Amino acid sequence: MSRAKIAVAGLPVRHSKLDRVMISPEGVPLNISVASAGARAGALLLDIVIILALIIGVTLAGIFAIWGFGSAFGQSLESAEGPLSVLMVFWIIAIFLFRNAYFLYFELGDRAATWGKRVTGIRVAARDGGRLTAEAVIARNIVRDIELFLPLMFLSSGEVSGTMSDFTAWAGFIWVLMFLLFPLFNKDRLRCGDLIAGTWVINNVKPKLGNLVAPSVPEQGNASATAGRYVFSDQELSVYGEYELQTLEKVLRSGTDEALDTVAASICAKIGWEPGSGDERIFLEAYYTALRAKLERGMRFGKRRKDKFSQTE
Repeated sequence: MSRAKIAVAGLPVRHSKLDRVMISPEGVPLNISVASAGARAGALLLDIVIILALIIGVTLAGIFAIWGFGSAFGQSLESAEGPLSVLMVFWIIAIFLFRNAYFLYFELGDRAATWGKRVTGIRVAARDGGRLTAEAVIARNIVRDIELFLPLMFLSSGEVSGTMSDFTAWAGFIWVLMFLLFPLFNKDRLRCGDLIAGTWVINNVKPKLGNLVAPSVPEQGNASATAGRYVFSDQELSVYGEYELQTLEKVLRSGTDEALDTVAASICAKIGWEPGSGDERIFLEAYYTALRAKLERGMRFGKRRKDKFSQTE
């Protein structure tokens, strides 16, 4: 969509080549920024270092355990073939888990980001604006094995054994390099795993609740006047969190009438109300005020809800 079309449709305008407009499942346009290739590469390097450190730690712990076992039974480390075989099995399992479960565990969490991604300020998200599913995370990480880890393991094992030909070594190197550089050749900085899984990596903006909202809702309405017009139960307010509050404020401040209608209908469907007609802004201002008050009360007691998918912390 061109800048002119975006402006006519009332959508936000992109300001840089990595800025995108994503339509949420509720039909609300959201500004996001795609993570740069440098941020993604830095996050991957940090994750690999962390994984290697975990593997080394597990290996050393296993060696010390075998050494302690041998000392207790009067055996040297070299003669403890049985325990060493068991240690090797656990070591292989640990490598597999650290290489795969590490990414799955963190990207399936509420923050959708590994330790490396958190340091560089990026996270995984679904390109359609919906919730990041387990299927998508599993798919993108399985492809990472094909892209990176399996070729690297093949190259390293061949170099150690000395059985790899120059052609095979160069083919493996080109394979890895091709996938590593792939994000540089598409505008959304996607790797092959993202293309298959329908995901992308975006910059993670985490403002505090106090910065998400202004002291009052937009000037077009009066929050204090409209708040009493609608009364919402705690259960009806519990379906959304801070992220939805931020989105709702954006709609109230700059959304078109069409966007107001869409969001009002979406909220009514979510809380089991029949959508009205003609007072969408008043309804949204009232819901905004009530939702913000509930979230702020929760924060005073140390309870936060990041979005509609997460539980109260």
